[in-house]
Amino acid sequence: MSDRESNSLGRILALVLRHAPEKFGVEMDLNGWVNSRELSEAIQGQRRHFHWLRGWHFEAIANADEKGRYQVEGEMIRATYGHSIELELDLPTDDIPEVLYWPCDPENVPTHKELGITAGDRKHVHLSRTISNAMEAGHVRISRPAILEVDTTMAIADGHTIWRAGKTVFLCEEMPPQYLVHVEEDDPSIQEMIAIWEEE
Repeated sequence: MSDRESNSLGRILALVLRHAPEKFGVEMDLNGWVNSRELSEAIQGQRRHFHWLRGWHFEAIANADEKGRYQVEGEMIRATYGHSIELELDLPTDDIPEVLYWPCDPENVPTHKELGITAGDRKHVHLSRTISNAMEAGHVRISRPAILEVDTTMAIADGHTIWRAGKTVFLCEEMPPQYLVHVEEDDPSIQEMIAIWEEE
């Protein structure tokens, strides 16, 4: 599979498994799973240049993905996060790090520290394992994101649920302000990411 084919297939998987399974006519269960064979046949039917596609190609993509965007179990595949459709994701809630991180526009830091974090147009708030992970996630839409640190230990103790969704991504429905601390820009991890972006 070439890089171009892999990128194209990745976009199709994101569309089908996160947003619109009906566009390829595949059935998705309550937990977001679709059958790999049915999905490969559906993609072949709509994208003739993927005539070679088989279910095992999805497992290769899932295993190679550094962020753990996809999960494969037997003949079934699903996206682990980023959904815009209503699902009941049965994701694990154990082994949550003591702190996680969330990127935002620097201008919005005071608002979040007062009101907390909500999912907005997504189904969940996406938290990151490291400051660098959060910087990368935020840099997609913000040139220099600010980073909020989340005290997950206290949040969980107070009854908030956090799910493990990928290798670097964790989900929650919301995060109230009492668990948030602004990470100052002179933090070494932030400075390292800024230096990398300035070199590009």
